[in-house]
Amino acid sequence: MSNSSENNQRKSITVALAGNPNCGKTTIFNNLTGARQHVGNYGGVTVDTKEGFFKHGQYDIKVVDLPGTYSLTAYSIEEIVTRNYILNDKPDVVINVVDGTNLQRNLYLTAQLKELNVPMILVLNMFDEMQDKGIDVDLNQMSDSLASPVVPTVGSRNKGTDKLIDMMIAVANTEFVPNRARIHYGDEIEDELEKITAVLNQCNSCGDKILNHCPHWTALKLLEKDKDIIKHVKNEEVRQKIQEQVAHSHKRLYSLFGDDPDVLIAEQRYGYVKGLTAVSMRMSPMKRNDISDMIDKVLTNRILGLPIFGLLMFLTFWMVFAVGKYPMEWIEQGQETLISMLRTKWSIEYMPLLRSLVIDGVIAGVGGVLVFVPNIVLLFFGISLLEDTGYMARAAFIMDRMMKWVGLHGKSFIPMLTGFGCTVPGIMATRILDNKRDRLTTILVLPLMSCGARLPIYVMISSAFFPKHQTVAMFSIYVIGIVIAVVLARLLRSTLFKGQPSPFVMELPPYRIPTATAISLHVWQRAGQYIKKAGTVILAFSILMWVLLTFPRIPEQNIAGMDQKQAHQAQLQYSITGRIGKAVEPVVKPMGFDWKIGTAIVGAFPAKELFVTQMGIVFSLGETEADSPELASELRSQYSPLTGFCIMLFCLISMPCMATVAVTKRETGSWGWAVFQLAGLTIIAWLVTTGVYQIATALNNWGL
Repeated sequence: MSNSSENNQRKSITVALAGNPNCGKTTIFNNLTGARQHVGNYGGVTVDTKEGFFKHGQYDIKVVDLPGTYSLTAYSIEEIVTRNYILNDKPDVVINVVDGTNLQRNLYLTAQLKELNVPMILVLNMFDEMQDKGIDVDLNQMSDSLASPVVPTVGSRNKGTDKLIDMMIAVANTEFVPNRARIHYGDEIEDELEKITAVLNQCNSCGDKILNHCPHWTALKLLEKDKDIIKHVKNEEVRQKIQEQVAHSHKRLYSLFGDDPDVLIAEQRYGYVKGLTAVSMRMSPMKRNDISDMIDKVLTNRILGLPIFGLLMFLTFWMVFAVGKYPMEWIEQGQETLISMLRTKWSIEYMPLLRSLVIDGVIAGVGGVLVFVPNIVLLFFGISLLEDTGYMARAAFIMDRMMKWVGLHGKSFIPMLTGFGCTVPGIMATRILDNKRDRLTTILVLPLMSCGARLPIYVMISSAFFPKHQTVAMFSIYVIGIVIAVVLARLLRSTLFKGQPSPFVMELPPYRIPTATAISLHVWQRAGQYIKKAGTVILAFSILMWVLLTFPRIPEQNIAGMDQKQAHQAQLQYSITGRIGKAVEPVVKPMGFDWKIGTAIVGAFPAKELFVTQMGIVFSLGETEADSPELASELRSQYSPLTGFCIMLFCLISMPCMATVAVTKRETGSWGWAVFQLAGLTIIAWLVTTGVYQIATALNNWGL
């Protein structure tokens, strides 16, 4: 009876061994099963799968020794046998044995096993030789980065076998969480994979189980021209659709990067391996003699890396102004000509309200934003150039040292870098972060990365108060935003989001020369969003703000005898907007602002660009070009450079735009976090700006 009961309680586990030839995989197999098989120091010893069995406690464990292979493509019988076994037989655990003295080559297969989305243990074999060569591996860091256990072994001396057995039982009994630490192949490739996956999802019953194992992996193989995969599609109609989509994706990616997708994907895998070894090894055994590694010695240098990053960002902002001023002038001249023509042809006596709506509301509002399109295009061009060359991944790696102090890691800096273009896609980019605490922290501080919408405000202030140091003024405000974001993130991780930061592993792709097509597409997509915003949101709110500025109408007797400018100011103060400005003046006065600036701040909530439009209207200029001499003259006549700097500072920190609030709610799933971000940043902006203004004013009064 007892023997029967014991047999009924026994559990079975199937384990598959996978690895490169000569990594010691068969030795590990012998250590586990007690089998005696031939072990050679050349590839191809194991041509087909071999099985062995052993018992451990209440477990009956079957170990399958798969053929040694460098990859999981369909170029050799070993590769096909290995991956088909994993996909069809679905072992409880895949043990990936790697030669610890040659990690970069061996981990390429590891990256492909991660793509299969299976429970895996990484075995660092020849661990004694690693130590002899001075290779120091942080096992916990590597394990966290891979989202898989890492076990060191010395197969030739049967060391680490017991720990490996305990680990395989633990993994087999743990519910496997899919898609952790999945490799990200870049936005363009991921977009095409989603399109192929969408077609594959139509094939639920038209293929075998290999096809339905993991649609993302299947799409990846199809994009790599894996001829073996398409054979598993039994439905001819669906197969045709898949092949058409794959062909379209191939064509698009080749036009963007000038290389076949399989080459691009392989480069991303190698980048993943380089990133993994960079964060988990103190000394790499690989000879860094390729061009990318030679460049990395300088650009990611512990001493030079951060100054180089700062210099590249400074040059980007210099380009935005130095090159952008010429097309800006052309657009301004065109807008002035159009407004002048309308004012001449359209008599003020004929439908004066409609005339004001068209000229002061629509053309001045939307045109005043469109004038910054050249600056936006150049900013996005600079960011795209850094992204497509592969430098942005290095920037995240460099910033990891600073981000660790914050309680985050370098990967959090990628959404922040995206936020320099626009906060909305930056917040959406936080999806790459696995840890919820990291993600919420990054979302909440991300608006402090100065987006393109704030650029018109900075241009307006810097051209008025700091014309000879415009680039320096601009660069400094961006740096201030980063510093405040770092401090706030540290505060959040020490209070609301306590806990250990998740490990940092970032793919370091090889440096590439960007193609003109890819750069143009990225710039067009991002700048197009800005233009679309100008034609929709900003147009709508320009009209709304015109209404609030125009009504209620001041009685004629109240402005009798005034000139046009005086009458405009009287109407402004009498309007809804003016009354709001007067109401908020006590709140903004400690920052050095008056009711006019307060009016513009309130009007800029829908979109930051509207601040410039509002300032132009407040000063009765009608036109809202940020660097126009008239606007600059008005600002200088009424405000000090300190007030100008405080305007930039408040607009940098304060309430994010309406679109940012909406996307924060969507990405966090809570209006609470969106309101917390909106209110929190606005309060901090008031405190910081008030502090700067009051302290600077006091120092000036004391003659310091």
